[in-house]
Amino acid sequence: MPNRKMASHIVGYPRMGPKRELKFALESFWDGKSSAEDLEKVATDLRASIWKQMADAGIKYIPSNTFSYYDQVLDTTAMLGAVPDRYSWTGGEINLSTYFSMARGNATVPAMEMTKWFDTNYHFIVPELAPSTKFSYSSHKAINEYKEAKALGVDTVPVLVGPVSYLLLSKAAKGVEKSFSPLSLLSSILPVYKEVIAELKAAGASWIQFDEPTLVKDLESHQLSAFSAAYAELESALSGLNVLVETYFADVPADSYKTLTSLSSVTAYGFDLERGTKTLELVKSGFPAGKYLFAGVVDGRNIWADDLAASLATLQSLEAVVGKDKLVVSTSCSLMHTAVDLVNETKLDDEIKSWLAFAAQKVVEVNALAKALAGQKDEAYFAANAAALASRRSSPRVTNEEVQKAATALKGSDHRRATTVSARLDAQQKKLNLPVLPTTTIGSFPQTVELRRVRREYKAKKISEEEYTNAIKEEISKVVKIQEELDIDVLVHGEPERNDMVEYFGEQLSGFTFTANGWVQSYGSRCVKPPIIYGDVSRPNPMTVFWSKMAQSMTARPMKGMLTGPVTILNWSFVRNDQPRFETCYQIALAIKKEVEDLEAGGIQVIQIDEAALREGLPLRKSEHAFYLDWAVHSFRITNCGVQDTTQIHTHMCYSNFNDIIQSIINMDADVITIENSRSDEKLLSVFREGVVYGAGIGPGVYDIHSPRIPSKEEIADRVNKMLAVLDTNILWVNPDCGLKTRKYAEVKPALTNMVEAAKQIRAELAKAQ
Repeated sequence: MPNRKMASHIVGYPRMGPKRELKFALESFWDGKSSAEDLEKVATDLRASIWKQMADAGIKYIPSNTFSYYDQVLDTTAMLGAVPDRYSWTGGEINLSTYFSMARGNATVPAMEMTKWFDTNYHFIVPELAPSTKFSYSSHKAINEYKEAKALGVDTVPVLVGPVSYLLLSKAAKGVEKSFSPLSLLSSILPVYKEVIAELKAAGASWIQFDEPTLVKDLESHQLSAFSAAYAELESALSGLNVLVETYFADVPADSYKTLTSLSSVTAYGFDLERGTKTLELVKSGFPAGKYLFAGVVDGRNIWADDLAASLATLQSLEAVVGKDKLVVSTSCSLMHTAVDLVNETKLDDEIKSWLAFAAQKVVEVNALAKALAGQKDEAYFAANAAALASRRSSPRVTNEEVQKAATALKGSDHRRATTVSARLDAQQKKLNLPVLPTTTIGSFPQTVELRRVRREYKAKKISEEEYTNAIKEEISKVVKIQEELDIDVLVHGEPERNDMVEYFGEQLSGFTFTANGWVQSYGSRCVKPPIIYGDVSRPNPMTVFWSKMAQSMTARPMKGMLTGPVTILNWSFVRNDQPRFETCYQIALAIKKEVEDLEAGGIQVIQIDEAALREGLPLRKSEHAFYLDWAVHSFRITNCGVQDTTQIHTHMCYSNFNDIIQSIINMDADVITIENSRSDEKLLSVFREGVVYGAGIGPGVYDIHSPRIPSKEEIADRVNKMLAVLDTNILWVNPDCGLKTRKYAEVKPALTNMVEAAKQIRAELAKAQ
């Protein structure tokens, strides 16, 4: 039975370290500059500091096996030995070479598909399964980390991705019959789970946590039945253990709640009560006697200080339902989705800083709530929290009446351009005179060490504005020259002035603030530093016009103006929680609209407004899709509704499942969309094979930029020909999956050379066929 004084739990914790120590260790290892032992030393030190921090804060239920070199789903694939045949794995404990080949590809084989983790900006590697997949216990990471923590004097709760969610997040391997469902392999993976459970029990574990986040989605009856079957099968193996099934990110539907709370092998249930207000009502209307409730009242996905008084009131209302000794205070989800520690923010505005709580502070909040429930309320701590909340509510810097009036005035119009996309494309072609299958890239070019040094020194005021401008101008000139030599048709300036596509714009918009070390993992070693939207948003000055005009002056070819769209800025920021998200999005859209109009006035004929994260923000429940898509698509249209027909508006999307929102993508009314395709085994093309007619320009990605692998001309040509089987020649563009920022020039130049040569080859074949 939990100690009432210590009834607190953390679902998971950031892995990268307060100063991105793991990121740099991974990249050093991948570059061959350090050994596997060096990498593991960094990881071991980070894990130890995380466990110690939580133990020192008084957390009772501290997780282990939430640390990862890439992502927790790939870790589970390794645990199960579910390695696709192309990686030539011969069995035994999976080593780092095989692990990272699955994640990143290698010189001879492509990586596995990567997609978004539910509705977050975190990514995971999608398991590829087939009826023939053989499973074996092939990574002992969970038991090793449990023992590692125990040796440090910390008894942890080992965390595993639950067996049903693992299969529901998997996909059928290429070439497998369409009728195959990965869920049919449930009985095949459970023996491995039993082995893992047995080892954990033998090592002394008393609790085990299964993350089953798919329970918040709309599940069919046979999928719900799989949960009952799985945990019934595991019941004898789990005997003697306390079992927590954790859910997060949304409400648990009533049918799923009933299924979950009926599992006899499960001791405790974890719910996200921050995003799951309906789940709270389900709990209050009926909770199984004798079971534990891990109440996720502290938001694991945002950076605002918790309203401790409100959370405590919620918890006290739950005590009467579940019993005082059965209630555990928890985070709503893993804290990996938030920044690490406010202590590292020495330059952040003091007033705004008082409104915030990063992962380290949220750990303290969780334990403060648990102590308050146990009658040990820290009155001073609660009073300081109340004062900070009051300060935020009354601060004049939060509200801009002019912005609010402009956003309110948007109602009553759908903000569509006046002419059809086909008429616009004709007008644009007369002006741009592009070849069939025009080639382009998505925006960014490699961010070299020297380039990062220049930006860092400029921010630190170590070089003058003139020196900075000259350095960026030189980089743009280099990127333009490379593209002209490669014979790319529509150019980009490479974004050398930007460290991050959202951060760059947020720094120039009012209502935003920034951190020095507020890094959040996106995938692997890729970290982002989300801006914080604390108030009403406006654009005081042009943001990109200077650089875009400079780049266009260097070439006679069309140069894209590069912007981040309002929905992506919203979804990739920490967003204010004191007004509906759509209101903030409309404010951002109006700011971007001004920038679009200034670019057009400056002679930029092609403007790309990236909406990479539009699909990411789609709610997990189908009943909420229509409302989100309505305001999200409307926000995009607001940005470009006033431009001339001859100005070509592009957008870009990446690393999500787009097929279920294709009509909304069409409804965005962009002239051209470039969209991730190759990493997901060309899944996007299936929607066109099924009869969807797309009349705008479209560039499904022809190669995966998140892998160092260089695709051949033949491979790219084969992809383009597959696209031509379902898309009209006159609307198809040829481009990579995404921006090239994370790659090296030694990879980019040959890959783009092969891309352009493939496009030219097919143009010649098409001309010959005519």
